[in-house]
Order: sequence, then C-alpha cells, then structure tokens
Amino acid sequence: MKKSSILRAATALAALSFILPASAASVKAETPVEIGWAEVDITPPSVKRIPLCGQYYQRLADKDNPYHSRLKFVALALKQGDEYVLMGSIDNVTTWTPFVERVRARVKELVPDISPERIYMGSIHTHSAPAIRPSGTPKAAEMERDQPDVLGPNEYADFALDLVAGAYVQAWKNRRPGGLLRAFGTARVGHCRLARYADGSTEMYGDTSRPDFVGMLEGEDDGVGMLFTVDAAGRKTGLVLNVACPSQVMEANYQVSSDFAGATREKLKGVYGKDFMMLYQIGAAGCQSPRDLVRRCRTEPDGWHDDMVQLLSDRLVACVKGAAPTPVGSGSVLKFENRKVTVPMRRVTPEQVAAAKKELDELSRKWPGDTAWQDFLKMVHANEAKGGPGPYDSKLHPYAVMSVDRAVLSRAAEQDKVKDLTFEMHVTRVGDVAMVTCPFELYLAYGQVIKARSPAAQTFVVTKCGNNGYLPTTISENSVGYSGGINVGKVGHEGGFRFCDLAVGCIKEMFAPGQTH
Repeated sequence: MKKSSILRAATALAALSFILPASAASVKAETPVEIGWAEVDITPPSVKRIPLCGQYYQRLADKDNPYHSRLKFVALALKQGDEYVLMGSIDNVTTWTPFVERVRARVKELVPDISPERIYMGSIHTHSAPAIRPSGTPKAAEMERDQPDVLGPNEYADFALDLVAGAYVQAWKNRRPGGLLRAFGTARVGHCRLARYADGSTEMYGDTSRPDFVGMLEGEDDGVGMLFTVDAAGRKTGLVLNVACPSQVMEANYQVSSDFAGATREKLKGVYGKDFMMLYQIGAAGCQSPRDLVRRCRTEPDGWHDDMVQLLSDRLVACVKGAAPTPVGSGSVLKFENRKVTVPMRRVTPEQVAAAKKELDELSRKWPGDTAWQDFLKMVHANEAKGGPGPYDSKLHPYAVMSVDRAVLSRAAEQDKVKDLTFEMHVTRVGDVAMVTCPFELYLAYGQVIKARSPAAQTFVVTKCGNNGYLPTTISENSVGYSGGINVGKVGHEGGFRFCDLAVGCIKEMFAPGQTH
C-alpha cells in the first residue's frame, strides 16, 4: 500500500474511533455519531425596499445596489442513538422567539419524530438584514400597513419560515456517520466598545483621544473555539466557529450583508470545498464590537466598511487553517438538555426612579412631543452626509436618554409583579466539549466565568439564542453608556451570575462520574 493510502486509512480510522465510547466493538457498531449539515439562502428579493434592522432609526437598502452579500441560514444535526440536537445560526440581528416557535412547529409537521425542544437557533447579529421581529405582532401589521412599499417583518418571517425549517429537516436527513474534532485558536476580532472617562461616565464608541479618557470599561477575548466535523474518510465537512464578537462591521451601511461571518463562511468553502459548512456562534460579547477604539483605526481599516469585513474574515480563515484539531475524547459523545431556568430580573432603586423622573420631566419640557426624535434623525442624517466611519447616531442624545428614563419608570411600576425571567438554556455535551446557550447579549465577564469553571476541556458559550437584550456587568449597569441601560436589558448582574451558576451546574452534571457511557 502506498504511504499516502496508509495515511488516509489511518485518518479515517482515527476519525471513527474517537467519537465512540471506548468499549466493546459491538457497542461501537451500535452507537455511531451521525452528522448532518444544511445551508439555505434567505436573502429577500428586491421587489420591495428592504429594511435593515439593528439601529434606533430605519435604514432602507439602497435601491440601485441593495446587496453587499447573501444572507444564509445554516443548520447542524447531531445524533447518537436516541440522543440528538439540531442547532442553527441565522444571518439576522436576533432570533425572535415567536419566529423560532413557528420554525419548530413547521419542522414538527414535516418530521413528526423530531422534538421541537431539541431545536435551537442563534444569530450572527448582523445589523444589515431585514427584521423577523416583531414577527406576528400588531406592531408588525402596523408597519406593513403604513409602509406598503417596504418589506415588513411579517412578510420576511413568512418568506424565511419554510426555508429555515426546511434546512433543519434537510440537515436531519443528511445525517451520516462521522467524527468530531475540537480546536482552539486566537484571532484579533472583537474589542470592548465602551470608553470610560475620568468623571466616571462612559460612551459607546466614545472618543478615546480625549485627555480624560482612562481606559476601556470591559475586557477583550481573542479566543476562537472550533468544532470540526469529518466524514468517515476523515475529510473535514463543516465547522462550528465560536467568536466573542457580533458580525456587524456593516451596521451603518445601506446594503444587505452577512458581514464578516458570511465572508468567513464563503472563504472557508474555497479552502475545504464548496460543500463545506460553517455555523457561526457569538460568544459572550455584549460589550464587544469589531473595532479597536484604542488604536483608533491607525493600524487597520476604520471598522465600518467592506475592507474590515475582508480583514476580519481573512484573520478567522487563517485561524481555522492554522488550527491543530484534536479528538473530542471517548465516553458519552453526545448529550443534550433543554432546561428551563429562572433568574431574577433587574430592579431599579427609589433613587434611580427619582433621578429618572426628574431628568425625564426636564427633557420633556425642552423636547415636547416628538421633537427629540426628529432632532435625533436630523443628527443621524447630518453625520451620514459627512461620510467616513460611524456611528452616525449618539446614545447620549436626549431622545436616547429619555428612552432610558422611561424604561426605568416602567420597570419600577412592574418589578414587584414580575420579579423573574424564565428562558430556555440548551446544554450540549460532545465528548469533552460543552456548549451552553442563552438568550442575552451576554457581557464578556460571564462567559469567562462559565468557561473557567466548566469541567469540559473546551466550552462554547453561545449567546443571542433569543431576544432578551443585554446582560451587563455591575460596572456597566452603573455607567451611562449604551447597553448597560435597563431599556435594553431585562436582567442585571445578579441574574447574570445566577445564570453562570446554572450553566456550570448543568455542564457538571453531564460530566459527572457515571455519565460517560
């Protein structure tokens, strides 16, 4: 036998041996891991104007040149014996729960044997795709009534529904025996986006050249988690890629875009073949963005246009190509649990309520009716006209400040009635790898806590599997910068650390003695 043939045979043998329990050959034959992938294009046609969701203000894709890149949905099915999970990633700003429930119901109709509770979906958090929220709500109907020439969220949700559900079904039907390899690398992608000043104030994308700039509010994480799938011959067929950064370089542009996550996905096809699949997961990155505010674009592109999309996707491709994958280990390869967990919702203090009421009264007198909103839009369009890097809005504008104040007062009125938030937490064990999801834009620190305390050799924290807003740290809750405000987050640090405890506890149960077979 030629040397190359021997190597291929050895690779194939290894690919099958590490995914199965280290027990009798008869057991190995009975419990292969079956892996199925599917990818579908969910880019809307340009029959109507396409709204790009993700900012306070409406952006409609350019009439003459609406597309920067195609939008996709990617699904991965894993099954071993009676255990299985179907995970997905959508090129959208979020995974709106009513839409996910519709997808689950449709999959159940098509394949009755699939339990809806074993299906979950995350997003790449692009700000350059049409909304699927508020799917099926009166607000969506109102939007579609008032703007008949604009693609509404109900229309887009209806358009995407069968495509997404069909991809899950196709992934399920595409299952074949295969193997799994984990890898870890680093790539400079995400950076803290909250600047901190000497007076204690913070600002998202704040000016870091100011003499009173004292550092970034939160940390950074350049770690890249990788889970490769291989076929029976040891050929790489797909990749789950976990990065602590949302895919939103193009967030202030006027084109449909899957951003750097989509560019990475397409470039990997050029490396591993046109059928290679990549499912992008956002790690704990609620305080992160793809822009280095410390170096202020002096060592790389400004981070708001296609040149940064290409740079970041090239970095991620290089990271993947340079990875040294290792087997996910023996023992019980696949375990999955959809666990309903409850955490305390964020509360406001009497002092915060009094301050919000005072500030709102003062600003309402100065900005009656919708004058603050109109001034906010005027500012945005004036900044857009200047060109150059974003952001074109300011979360310190009176309109934004009033939104926070109203949210504080609204929470005060409800917090004694609605004290907790219950949501789905999906936990998967794949050999010595763990994955845990949450519906938040989880701040970096919580991901660090979970990964450090997890007993798994490698832990993937997967955020944006739902639409429950930001989950900030204590320091961000007490700052004025965007994403720490109660207007954009239902849960605070108390609930954040409670979630960490629940996530780590569930992972430990899966890795406890006696759970390896």
